[in-house]
Amino acid sequence: MTALTRLPATLLSCRRLPHADARLCAALGLPATAGGRSLALMTCDQDDTLYAALDHATKMADVSVIYAKSFYAGSAHASGPLSGEVLGVIAGDEPESVEQGVRAVEFALEHLFAFYKVGDTAVTVFPTVIGSVGRYLAAQAGVAPGSALGYLIAPPIEAVLGVDAALKATGVTLAKFFGPPSETNFAGAYITGPRDAVEASAKAFCDAVVDVAAAPRRP
Repeated sequence: MTALTRLPATLLSCRRLPHADARLCAALGLPATAGGRSLALMTCDQDDTLYAALDHATKMADVSVIYAKSFYAGSAHASGPLSGEVLGVIAGDEPESVEQGVRAVEFALEHLFAFYKVGDTAVTVFPTVIGSVGRYLAAQAGVAPGSALGYLIAPPIEAVLGVDAALKATGVTLAKFFGPPSETNFAGAYITGPRDAVEASAKAFCDAVVDVAAAPRRP
């Protein structure tokens, strides 16, 4: 069996903005309110891992994700040492709520979510199952908060074959397909359904990625 090695994400920068200008909040996607809102801005060297961590924060704190975007070409081609491949911004009514959200993101990056390296290849995979999705990813996937969500990401051909395997494995629903290339030149999907089905499909996705990595030119 090909070993998978966990590749923990690194939070490259994290700054709090306790009293953000209301005009900046509006520009980031939050309706302007008197006095602005409390924000935390974070960059990370893994975009999908941070997205999952931001979603975790919406379950653990009274915060919302108001901005989250990947940068082009990935962290290996970042615009600066603190850029990574994604910027995420959470907002709350009080600085204390935002601080709780930051702690939830840090916990999720350390303990819950990560990419994995396939054997001794350079192929990486994100075969993540979120048993009860939060408000942020629920909105992105078009599912109800609390649903089981498979968040499946890999390089382009691995991902396309992996999504096919995931959908054939069990009776899951394809909630969203990320056709290649994404901003970081990956691909994948959100899938949803009963948790056991999502877990089985995520395993099928991962197995397919491992198979392609082992034999890229198999008929």
